[in-house]
Amino acid sequence: MIKKRSSVATPTHRQAFDYPFVRAFAAGRFSAVAGYQIISVAVGWQLYERTGQAWALGLVGLFEVAPVLLLMMAAGSAADRFPRRLVGMLAHSLLAAAAAGLALVTWANGPVPLVYALVVLVGVGRAFAAPAVNTILPQLLPPSVFANVNAWVASTVQLAAILGPAAGGAIIAVTGGSTAAFVVAAAAEAIFVLLLTRVPRAPASGPHAARGGVLAGLSFVSRSPVFLAAITLDLFAVLFGGAVALLPIFAKDILAVGPAGLGWLRAAPAAGALLMALVTTRLAPWERPGRVLLMAVAGFGVAMVGFGLSRHVGISLACLFITGICDNVSVVIRLTLEQMITPDALRGRVSAVKHLFVSMSNEIGAFESGATAALFGPIASVVGGGLATIGVVGLVIWVWPVLARLGPLHTLRPMAHNQEP
Repeated sequence: MIKKRSSVATPTHRQAFDYPFVRAFAAGRFSAVAGYQIISVAVGWQLYERTGQAWALGLVGLFEVAPVLLLMMAAGSAADRFPRRLVGMLAHSLLAAAAAGLALVTWANGPVPLVYALVVLVGVGRAFAAPAVNTILPQLLPPSVFANVNAWVASTVQLAAILGPAAGGAIIAVTGGSTAAFVVAAAAEAIFVLLLTRVPRAPASGPHAARGGVLAGLSFVSRSPVFLAAITLDLFAVLFGGAVALLPIFAKDILAVGPAGLGWLRAAPAAGALLMALVTTRLAPWERPGRVLLMAVAGFGVAMVGFGLSRHVGISLACLFITGICDNVSVVIRLTLEQMITPDALRGRVSAVKHLFVSMSNEIGAFESGATAALFGPIASVVGGGLATIGVVGLVIWVWPVLARLGPLHTLRPMAHNQEP
């Protein structure tokens, strides 16, 4: 059972700025996320230009998720045993190297399989980066500011998700190829590595923190029905409702907006998420965050159906903008819930489990989108996925009614390692 804290103060909307290292971390996350978004746009456009096949886009997700499935649990254990800042720096150095490799392969017009091999390397970097980077700040901050800091960091991340795809599309349009985009992405990842040096060192928990091994995170999540419900909701909603992998098809063949338009389509969800993140920093804590989460995911599904049916670029952008609003609500609630109920010695492994779910939903969802688009067409793929997302919300309400009864997040406290739900 999740217990509550007593007398926890509600943070002010600018309390995150009381900590200078939060600003350095947020700036670094902006750079890293922008870099990854540029990689994603450039890889998608290059592969569709060279192959003209929806399958080629779906395979990007499959190749990127493979190392996540294989390495994420070990990466979570590494984040709990070694200094998380160091693990994050090494992981993003690997991402910078992968982007540089993609630039070289693109410049030399190397074989498509080599592009996929470097996408696998991107997946390895992301596998180790996620549990380390996302658990650095909880070691350095009081729990009462988690939600506020998460909202502000999410704002910078979403700004990067707006500017990154737009920049990637613009660079491709101006230069006529993806090489320069990959070079910029490599530099952006390297900037985050440098900015992480401004974040205070937190001592590693050491070997004793790995008690229970890599499966301790799974065990902890299985004993928290509320958190399990939240990440399961995200897994299946994005698995069915995501359409990012198909955006090159919509940009080129359906909406006819070209690579620059692809950048704006990729940026629209992030614009909505940025707006919602800024609004969230000024909102009082939700009294029933579980209900808000369920409504946000249902709204995501409705907006995705609208995008699939649209033939007007303005309507398409509006629908994607709404998906970003809904997704940001989901992200902030899930991340704050995770940070509040998880003991620090388990945060790396629990974060690994969460990101395993996220990666499965994003990358396998990309493969599912590419496969269904190849079989039934991109429109049927997107509309059907949006309807399935709405159905998932109803299923989660039925299986885990406790989620709808969840109280304010800032009143929760960590569960004990051996605590039963």
